[in-house]
Amino acid sequence: MYQNYTTGQTALTLNLDFTIPNNHLANTISCFVDSIPEDVLLGDTAKTGRPAYHPAMMLKILLFAYSRRVFSGRKIELMLEENLPMMVLAEHQKISYHTINNFRSSDHANELVKKSFLYFTNLLEAEGLINEGAIFIDGTKIEADANRYTFVWRKAAEKFHEKLKGQAVELYDELIAKEVVKAMAQEKVQTSQGLEELAQETEDEIEKLTKEIEQEPKAIPGGSLRKARRRGLKKLLHRLKKDYVPRMKKYEEAEEIFAGRNSYSKTDHDATFMHMKEDHMKNGQLKPGYNIQAATTDQYVVGFALYPNPTDFKTLEPFLKQMPILDKFDKIVADAGYGSEYNYSMLEKEYPDKKYYIPYTMYEKEKTRKYRNDPTKLANWFYDEKDDYYLDQNGVRFNFKYYSQRKDRSTGQVRDFKVYEADEFQLTPELERLAKTKSGRQRQVRYNPNWQYLKEKAKEVLQSPEGRHIYSMRKYDVEPIFGHLKNVFGMRRTHLRGKKKVETDVGIAFMMMNLSKYWNRRWSKDQFSLFKNKNREKKRPIKLKLRVELIVFQYLRVGYFPDTLS
Repeated sequence: MYQNYTTGQTALTLNLDFTIPNNHLANTISCFVDSIPEDVLLGDTAKTGRPAYHPAMMLKILLFAYSRRVFSGRKIELMLEENLPMMVLAEHQKISYHTINNFRSSDHANELVKKSFLYFTNLLEAEGLINEGAIFIDGTKIEADANRYTFVWRKAAEKFHEKLKGQAVELYDELIAKEVVKAMAQEKVQTSQGLEELAQETEDEIEKLTKEIEQEPKAIPGGSLRKARRRGLKKLLHRLKKDYVPRMKKYEEAEEIFAGRNSYSKTDHDATFMHMKEDHMKNGQLKPGYNIQAATTDQYVVGFALYPNPTDFKTLEPFLKQMPILDKFDKIVADAGYGSEYNYSMLEKEYPDKKYYIPYTMYEKEKTRKYRNDPTKLANWFYDEKDDYYLDQNGVRFNFKYYSQRKDRSTGQVRDFKVYEADEFQLTPELERLAKTKSGRQRQVRYNPNWQYLKEKAKEVLQSPEGRHIYSMRKYDVEPIFGHLKNVFGMRRTHLRGKKKVETDVGIAFMMMNLSKYWNRRWSKDQFSLFKNKNREKKRPIKLKLRVELIVFQYLRVGYFPDTLS
């Protein structure tokens, strides 16, 4: 159940001063949010209690607040009391910062923000703003809202976890020797559940001994054996309850949180420690952060996602699969960080109807004179296709030896290689010496036919006139959005914790940038009025000086030479 929220209704007391111009950014935000269907805007709410604020209104005030570089819930609440456009968007309602933050952190807001990009892309398509059917993909790392020194490393956790498992088995063997617990599988002993069962059985044995001790006489020559046994069991029980069980639970929980990552932050479990470009200490410090992947067209963000990978090439496949608007584009453009055999093969298999303009890592270097003249590179060796052999720069002959395979641990891809080995018998003794390594073995080189084919195909596409034109657009299409996000709109760090909440935070920022650019191009006389132009700022005093001189000249002319005006 929601409160009634219909914009533009006439109030009983109408103050005409409470208006904003038609070409104001707030009106653009309001029109776009109102264009989203009602069934998408509204989510399931409680049937009882106070009606919730309308999601459209909450989304509008968040978008406008982000456009003014205001991200704090308390400051947004203050804007609702002092800022006229915010008052208009909220229909003069006073909304608590608790409500603002609760909405921003909700799952419904996350889904709403993600779906809003689909409707914005439809708007761009309707107005013909899809840039040559190409989608430009790039990524940036942003620091998480987590304490910097709350890291948990997977290698350290695994090391101490294995050590604790060994200690648990030793304790179990000791309890078995004392006939305290029943036999249990060793794998179960090495879990928190198994240790809790051991603790319970030990506790039951202690209670049994306590009852038996109560029946004994107070003085026993040589001391009570049951009391001695109970003291030993109490020590083991204390070790189980206070040390082994809590630590085992901690390591098991950490194993689930890692989910294949090498680290996480204690204050934001979804954040991963990675190198940032903003390294003020110049010591390669690792900070908790997220890898933001964004897809753009004509500098409008049409899709985004967050990943824990510090590098980009592992993110391309999941990013493309989660994009609902990918069918609207027939060209995929990205930088060399995405160029790999796995990604090329994936694009060929999953998206055969789309062209991709993605260079591989060595693409630019291979075009240099130094690389082309490097005699150690296999690409510069002589190759005889008929007899399938290579000759290196010294004339050493490498014949085909066998096929081999390597499995990439990160992607699981199996790569096929052809192995060439230097002949043991060469034309001269000097060549036979050069055919061996320092350890005396025959030299070998590996050649990947599939990777070479994919590289040649990518090179052919990139070097075509269309490829050069489209790839050159990448630098000024997708690159600027991250500069605007961090430097112009001031979002250098996330404001929420947890992957879903950070997705909402970043999504609101990207949509705000889209609407600001759309409004700027449609309504503003100066296309780049949101962004300061240093050159324009420098010219203003010169123009002002010329205007002042012209006014003084006209004044003197009227006062002393009136005849010249006729």
